[in-house]
Amino acid sequence: MNIGIIGSGSWGTALANVLADNRHQPLIYGKDLDEVVDISRYHQNEKFFPNVRLNDQIMATGDMKRMADCDMIVLAVPTAAVESVCLQLNEILKKPTIIVNVAKGFHPVSHKRLSEVITETVSSDLLKDVVSLIGPSHAEEVVVRLMTSINAVCENEASAKVVQETFSNNYFRVYTTTDVIGAEVGVGIKNIIAIASGILSGLGLGDNARAALMTRGLAEMSRYGVAMGGKSETYLGLTGVGDLIVTCTSVHSRNYQAGLIIGKANSAKPFWDNNTKTVEGVKAAKVIYEESVRLNISMPITEQVYKILYEEAKPSEAAVNLMQRELKSEFQEENI
Repeated sequence: MNIGIIGSGSWGTALANVLADNRHQPLIYGKDLDEVVDISRYHQNEKFFPNVRLNDQIMATGDMKRMADCDMIVLAVPTAAVESVCLQLNEILKKPTIIVNVAKGFHPVSHKRLSEVITETVSSDLLKDVVSLIGPSHAEEVVVRLMTSINAVCENEASAKVVQETFSNNYFRVYTTTDVIGAEVGVGIKNIIAIASGILSGLGLGDNARAALMTRGLAEMSRYGVAMGGKSETYLGLTGVGDLIVTCTSVHSRNYQAGLIIGKANSAKPFWDNNTKTVEGVKAAKVIYEESVRLNISMPITEQVYKILYEEAKPSEAAVNLMQRELKSEFQEENI
């Protein structure tokens, strides 16, 4: 199968490696011509994966028009770029195509989930279906073929199975789920909790605090997702607790690393002054906080992360604020 991957960053490259291992023909589109040359000529992407040899069948291009005849398109771009890329696809695609989204987040203005953005932006006559390929995964491990399990998420289970079969192999296992709302909400909100996890580490508050944070963070994810129409059981799966664990604990997590910087400085200023990477939880914190206020959904961890990022709150004081909230039963209905 000819598969176009838009985005020559770490995740797009790692997924291309999976596809090439599965004997498909992946073509990566990238804006950075140095990355394009590195992939096509030298079979590596040294910027993201030093000393890693990629499958020789992967090719890259700086011309997005070469995606026109692909049987499947993978969107491996930051959340904020999804809409603009979809508009470009309207000018390029020649036939109905399955679009696989691998970004985790929300539209920064409309606050919509990414599958909604794609469905509303790509012309209906060019869109066969939207499948989100999401779950607990870091590109740094996938590219060297460490075992990983994630989900293909689509209301149309047949389309989810096409993606499942396309990507699955002996080190990359894909499950399917039809709970699009629950899954997309889960993998978006876990980035916020991961920032909080990094902050706690930076403050030196220990493992007990982080364990409690992840547990209560899972409660926030579930509470918000169910309110939006997702299923509670989704949060016990790969796009819930699975993605939460890996993002809150891994050194590969950009969200955790951002929080670590903020916690060590007891301020978000060094992060804002120096960050050059895409940290999806930063934008998600604003989106989810604003939506939780509008919908009157209790999201105390998200609220404190928002205040640290956007209102100059001190992380040390935010942590105390969470501990001094009104005492409650863990499983009373409004806290689930």
